[in-house]
Amino acid sequence: MKAMIMAGGFRTRLRPLTCSLPKPMVPMVNRPMLEHIIDLLKRHGFTEMVMALYFQPEVIQEYFGDGSNWGVKINYILPDSDLGTAGCVKNAADFFGKDTFLVISGDVLTNIDLTKAIAYHKDNQSLATIVLTREENPLAYGVVITSPETP
Repeated sequence: MKAMIMAGGFRTRLRPLTCSLPKPMVPMVNRPMLEHIIDLLKRHGFTEMVMALYFQPEVIQEYFGDGSNWGVKINYILPDSDLGTAGCVKNAADFFGKDTFLVISGDVLTNIDLTKAIAYHKDNQSLATIVLTREENPLAYGVVITSPETP
C-alpha cells in the first residue's frame, strides 16, 4: 500500500528545537519523529511512500534517501510554495493512481492501528476516512464536529 507523509511544516510550535531542523526530524527516543512514522507505516504494510517536503527538504532527503535502509521506497514532492495538505495530496495524484492511500503527518507520535483504519475504510466503501481522537482541550490541535452516531 501507499502512504503520503506530510513533512513540510514551518516548525513554529517546537521552537527552539526547530530553529535549524525540520519539525519531523526532531529526535524522540534518539530517532527523528519521522522515523517512528515510517516504522509505523511499514508495520502496517505500507511499503511505498511519498513525502511532501517544504522547509529544509534536503535534511530529510539526506537522512532517509530512497528509504531502502528502512525497507521501504520513498519518493519526494518538493513544491515551490506551501500547498497545504489538500494541495500536496493533489500534487501526488499520479503517485497514488486509483489505489487506496493513507495521508499521515510526519511530526506525530502515535501507535494507531492503521490496519484497522484501512479495514474500516474499505468495509464501509468510503470515499475518504478521517481517524480522530478525543482531546480534553482540542483548541491547540483543531476541532472536528461529528454527530453523536459517529463511532
